[in-house]
This record gives sequence, structure tokens and C-alpha cells, in this order.
Amino acid sequence: MAAGGSLSRMERKAAARAEILQQEEQRDRRRQVSRLLKKPVAERNPEESLLLGECEDIVRELERRRKKREGLRRRQEEVCDEPEELKRKVIELAAAVRSAKHLVIYTGAGISTAASIPDYRGPNGVWTLLQKGRSIRATDLSEAEPTLTHMSIACLHKHNLVQHVVSQNCDGLHLRSGLPQAAISELHGNMYIEVCTSCIPNREYVRVFDVTERTALHRHHTGRMCHKCGAQLRDTIVHFGEKGTLREPLNWEAATEAASKADVILCLGSSLKVLKKYPHLWCMSKPPSRRPKLYIVNLQWTPKDDLAALKLHGKCDDVMRLLMEELGLEITCYDRTKDPIFSLAVPLSPDEEGSHNRRPVAPPWSLEEAQMQEQQQEPASQLSLSLSGGWFGRGCAKGSKRKKVN
Repeated sequence: MAAGGSLSRMERKAAARAEILQQEEQRDRRRQVSRLLKKPVAERNPEESLLLGECEDIVRELERRRKKREGLRRRQEEVCDEPEELKRKVIELAAAVRSAKHLVIYTGAGISTAASIPDYRGPNGVWTLLQKGRSIRATDLSEAEPTLTHMSIACLHKHNLVQHVVSQNCDGLHLRSGLPQAAISELHGNMYIEVCTSCIPNREYVRVFDVTERTALHRHHTGRMCHKCGAQLRDTIVHFGEKGTLREPLNWEAATEAASKADVILCLGSSLKVLKKYPHLWCMSKPPSRRPKLYIVNLQWTPKDDLAALKLHGKCDDVMRLLMEELGLEITCYDRTKDPIFSLAVPLSPDEEGSHNRRPVAPPWSLEEAQMQEQQQEPASQLSLSLSGGWFGRGCAKGSKRKKVN
């Protein structure tokens, strides 16, 4: 030992080497114990049983890890109720809808899978595939149309059975279903809307194409300018790791007010892993007896299952079809000629015509439909270019940081 009680360089190296060897021995012992635990008890010899007895701590740790993996696997499994059981639950849900004084619906990516838009945490979801190291295919969201669930929600609102809709989705399909903008809180933005934050109040531009082609985490400018003040426009998307600050279309004020008045909350197609982080959406400040009754429609486990008055394991379209039948309401089919996006859209100025490569939502007129069919004949290279960038599938690598651009 060196003077003053400190270790010499050789002693420090020897101590580090001994620590490394000890860690390697522990890893070898853990692997050995793991192999033995996979063997049936009847096939273990006395020496192996003795080794397991000497390594009780390792056995407990490995068993804890196994149970955790099993729990995570079960949570990712999709479970479907039997038809008779689902029907019984829908009748109970219909009674709750009829008697509700203030019903609020929370929606997630699961209501849009029928429109060929992948969800995030399902077996073939975006995050699930990326975590497995698999690639996700580009999805042309301009071809998506409101699903039976979207149209059912709009119908329920029209008949005053639903007071407000809080959505995590960015696909704009609630708006396109005919649901009034004042009745929607799109907490994570809308891919068809860009805004000017320099104008007071903020000036909103609805487009017929995905405005997020050039945007990303902390980079929201779309490359177009406000027709009123000339300032740069920005998208409305709230990425993972960001806090939504725009008044519209996020509409947080209306979402919070609706939640405070709600006596029934219906969650459709949401894992609730993000929404659970917003306590004011769940009235957690109220005593449990005064909180709204919670009904959940999802094929997978959610963190709110234990608090739900009823959990329906089924696809959203299947459940909503049965619910509307039970309520005696006819679901209006989506009609492109009545899609509000065409009447709300602000046309591009002449110098903005080349400002994007996104394929627009096909208008309902026959001439335009024919033009769209021609555009669908584009070479694959041009198509892949038109689908690059944007909000979809972003945010999985949460650890990466980018420089903020104001």
C-alpha cells in the first residue's frame, strides 16, 4: 500500500481484476442455475439439487424475472370475449349510455386499425415491431377513411348521448367523420392542421394533405407561411417527450371540463398507458364514490382495468355495431361528398403549390378521382419519397435528444 493509506496502481488493477473475475463467476453460476431450473425436478441429480439449494438468492431472482416476463407477455396478448358474453356486456354498456348524464369518450389508435392505420402496442403495432428490431412499412394515410367506430361516435354525439370526445389520435378521422371541432380534443394534434402562432388568436389552416412531411421532434415548422401575417406555420403534432401548448386542436380546456362533469367515461381502443398520466382526465381528486364509471373496450390489458365498471374484450367496430343496434340507432356510412375536410380546407397560395409531396385526400368529384388513379400509377421511388418524414411512427427512441428549433 502506498504512503498515506491509498492503494498503489498495481493494487488497484489487481482489485479491479478480482472484481471482474467475481462478476464472471456470478454470471456463470446464474447461467448454470437457469439451465437447471428448466429441467424437470424428477430429472435433476442430487448434485444439481444441492447446487440449487446453495443458490437460493439466484433462484429467487430468476423466478422473479420469469414471472415478470410472463406478466408482460400476458398483458400483450389479445383476448376476445365469446359472442354471447360480448353481447351481454354490450347490453350493460347500452344501459350505461342511456342513463349517463354526461358521457365522455376517450379514443386511441385501436379505433383506426380498421382504416388500415396500425396501432402502437398491439401484436403488430408500431412500437411492438420496432422493439423487436423489425421494420414498419410506410402507410399512406391519405387513403384512410373514418371507420364504423368513428361514424358511430359522431352519431351518438348528434343524438346528444355523447358530450365530448378526447382522442390521442393524429389521423384526423374524427373531424372527417362529421364530429364538430368543438366536441373534439385532439390531445396529440391533427395531421391535417397547421397553425400560425404569431396571430392572436392563433390562425388555423386545415389542409387536405398531411402537413407533417418536414416536421419532427422539436422541429415543427412546415415550410409554409401565414397568409395574414407572413409568419412561419407549424404543425400541431405533440411527439413523445413534448408538452402540448397549442389551444387548438388540442382543446385541453374542453377535455378537462368534460372530464370534471363526466359521470361515465368510455375508453375505445386505447392502451391508456399515456392517458393514465393525465390525472385531471380521471377525476382523481374526487373521492372514489364520486368518480365517473369507467367502461373499457380493448383486446389487451390496460392499467385501468381494475378500476373499470366493465371491460369488453372485443374489436371496437364489433362492439360499436352491437351497441348501436342495442340503442336502436342507425350508423351513417361515411360519404366522401360530405367529408368536412373539403369545406374546412384552406387552399394553398400559388407559390405554395410545390411545398409538399404528400398525396392529398382524394376529393369526391369524378374528374379528381380519375386524376388520383393516375397519380397512383407513380413509380415506386416517387411513392416512397412522398411517404418519407412526418409524425407517423416517430418517438420510439425516446432516449435520443435533438436540438430544439423555435
